[in-house]
Amino acid sequence: MKAAAEKPVRHITTKNMPTSTRPRERLRDYGAPQLSPAELIAIILGTGARGVTSTHLAERIVEEFDGGAGRLGRLELEELAEIPGIGEAKASQMVAAVELGRRVAGAKPAKYISLASPEKVAALLMPRMRDYEREHFVALIVDAKICLKKEVEVAVGGLTAAIIHPRDLYKQAIRANGCGLIVAHNHPSGEVTPSRQDVVLTKRLIEAGKILGIDFHDHMIIGDGRWMSLKEQGYLS
Repeated sequence: MKAAAEKPVRHITTKNMPTSTRPRERLRDYGAPQLSPAELIAIILGTGARGVTSTHLAERIVEEFDGGAGRLGRLELEELAEIPGIGEAKASQMVAAVELGRRVAGAKPAKYISLASPEKVAALLMPRMRDYEREHFVALIVDAKICLKKEVEVAVGGLTAAIIHPRDLYKQAIRANGCGLIVAHNHPSGEVTPSRQDVVLTKRLIEAGKILGIDFHDHMIIGDGRWMSLKEQGYLS
């Protein structure tokens, strides 16, 4: 008696999905802003794995890294590759796409851009600083119209009055022929409440600016999707 022939395995692919739900077709018809994170990730992945579509793989990634954790901007190659069906190749595609997006968002235009409001400073810095896992302190040197002339990364890894010296910041402003200074740093925790060290440093920078005749405009704290202006909170008065 012959053994019953095994039924061929039916592979699930995006082609089996209705056209109206396929990520690429939705991108074409509605534009990228209308797609969910999972749909965008599915397009980056390109293909699925055995028995699972790229959309299902993308949903796994969102559930793992963005389901309340908000870690899509901090993807690590090793932990992505451990998700069943992802592997190193697809993980590399994801990490590269995230980094490219961060660089494009943080790219400075050729012309000076206005930093006359905290919202504009946040728009410049948030895309790259919100996901830093260590503290980064930057100085934004501006002209008389509060347009960006130069950005300088001053310190990485911590923020204390001992390592951030007003003379070093204002020396950079003088070299760039700047008229004013805005400083900013991120809080990896996502919390934007200023620490005592933040307030003390701000006061020192205000006093130094008065002596040198360079306007100190603001000290910004960048969190994960949030920011705080010490000027708006009254610390500069």
